[in-house]
Amino acid sequence: MKEAKENPTKILFITQEIFPYLPETELSNICRKLPQAVQERGYEIRTFMPRYGNVSERRNQLHEVIRLSGMNLIIDDSDHPLIIKVASMQSARMQVYFIDNDDYFLNRAISANENGEEYADNDERVVFYVRGVMETVKKLRWAPDIIHCHGWITALAPLYVKKAYNDDPFFKNAKVVYSVYNDCFKKPFPDTFHQKLMIDGIEDNHVEMLKKCVDYKTLTKFAVEYSDGVIQGSENIDDEIRQYIDKKGVPFLGHCCSETYIEKYGDFYSTILN
Repeated sequence: MKEAKENPTKILFITQEIFPYLPETELSNICRKLPQAVQERGYEIRTFMPRYGNVSERRNQLHEVIRLSGMNLIIDDSDHPLIIKVASMQSARMQVYFIDNDDYFLNRAISANENGEEYADNDERVVFYVRGVMETVKKLRWAPDIIHCHGWITALAPLYVKKAYNDDPFFKNAKVVYSVYNDCFKKPFPDTFHQKLMIDGIEDNHVEMLKKCVDYKTLTKFAVEYSDGVIQGSENIDDEIRQYIDKKGVPFLGHCCSETYIEKYGDFYSTILN
């Protein structure tokens, strides 16, 4: 990864989980180390994750950003307040923005409760989280060059960037990279999912893939469909998804070991931008 120059590349990280706010996993570890490494090389970053109920506000010193909060997002004809919180990760010298809402994240973990039962509204949580990130970035008046998505809860970001926000000055030049992990959910989304995600700019034909059963494989393929580049985040991913990536011919970076992935991700960003 080359050092940033006078006009640094701006990278937006939309993540599902970050260590130490959540337990250490392959995904949360990458989303902890990668933004820091990118920033230390002189690039500008913004990093987002959901404020799940198991993220301790007191221990992690989260506080609400009043100037960014206050918007309501309408999903399935219901208003849902968008609350933005922020925490400073002192050891990494970076901030993390949290998308919060009592309906979708209060007393909730990533995808399932303590009994392993997956939440019935996980589909709406995907919609709310991604739309919340997009609207917050607009309020920050910050235009990313690369948007790097990590985890299934970010899977609608490629669609929204390419179709709903494609004329927005803060997103129209952004390239989207999607990392595929072994982070699957088991319970398919309701067949109304494609209707709930509709906003201005999204047309019926854009969501054709989502009009049938939306399981983890379908949602991941859909993210690949609208991405400018795909990274294999886990050492092993589903064969069907891997074949779909090959079929689409989208720029692809295979799995990288922990010693090399930061450098190779940076080179991949440059390839996508060029």
